[in-house]
Amino acid sequence: MKNKFIVLEGIEGAGKTEACLFIKKILKKINITNVVAVREPGSTLVSEEIRKLIKYNNTLTKKAELLLFYASRVQLVETVIKPALMQGNWIISDRYDLSSLAYQGGGLDINQHLIISLRKMFLNDCKPDLTIYLDVTPKIGLERIRVRKNLDKIEKKSLNFFVKVRNSYLKLAASDSDIITIDATFNKNVVKKEIKNQLYQWINKQCL
Repeated sequence: MKNKFIVLEGIEGAGKTEACLFIKKILKKINITNVVAVREPGSTLVSEEIRKLIKYNNTLTKKAELLLFYASRVQLVETVIKPALMQGNWIISDRYDLSSLAYQGGGLDINQHLIISLRKMFLNDCKPDLTIYLDVTPKIGLERIRVRKNLDKIEKKSLNFFVKVRNSYLKLAASDSDIITIDATFNKNVVKKEIKNQLYQWINKQCL
């Protein structure tokens, strides 16, 4: 089976990071061991520095923040994702450009056409084969992250902000057949079972 690019998306508290690890284990069980896991923003020296700016600098304007996300993303795509895919590796990414459409477009009200133009300009054909959107209500998501220490500026945003982000995610997911939506409001075991079922169904379709 040809290597694939899989992305996990969702608001804070949806369980993306744990889901990425779980998917890597599922792939290993079916003898897919050449897997590279990355996160956004991050996973390169440059991108990790940008991550700090985005998460903890309170002076960034909305558009400056958007451009920093893309600077980090382009660095990751050009130095890690594309080379890994060309070498036959699978990629699992904790977020990708759908996050910008949901957070900066939906949450911060930046024109979606501007974000789409950045995608076309810089990402070209580097599109995920599958995106799994873990859908959780903002109330539940924020309750889950309250146990964390030192919340960053994004995690501290208002409930209304995350309502807008979630609504944007739902609209985007409904319009793209390469996005699978999973209800992540249930406990971890239920969500993991659904992820496993959906992933196996998708992989079986790829083998037809």
